[in-house]
Amino acid sequence: MAKTEKKKKYFEAVGRRKKSVARVRLVESSKNNFVADGRKLEDLFKTESLQKIVKEALEKSGAKFDVSVLLSGGGLKSQAEAARLGISRALVKFQAELRTELKKAGFLKRDPRIKERKKFGLKKARKAPQWSKR
Repeated sequence: MAKTEKKKKYFEAVGRRKKSVARVRLVESSKNNFVADGRKLEDLFKTESLQKIVKEALEKSGAKFDVSVLLSGGGLKSQAEAARLGISRALVKFQAELRTELKKAGFLKRDPRIKERKKFGLKKARKAPQWSKR
């Protein structure tokens, strides 16, 4: 009773933004199904703008994939941007010609901005206590 099910080829990549990490897996399919942490896209990213951020790279390429994303850390916006970067990197592995188009749109650039650490004697990273002359 051996299964003769054919394994589908997939493309895997990692996207990061701030503290968020998105492990993305694209499987060739006839429709664009999206699963993030076992939930549908609409259940995880409730706002239209966050859903648009995640889907941008797929729409730009015009390819049809089942997308599976494992997210960790950060907030919803940074998770969405990390997922977009991961999807873009996986699409480049799928088809190298997409690189110029995705790069021009800015989807292959990892945003390096992260939170600056708090310094001692200050209230936050740069905010100092109110200065008093006397």
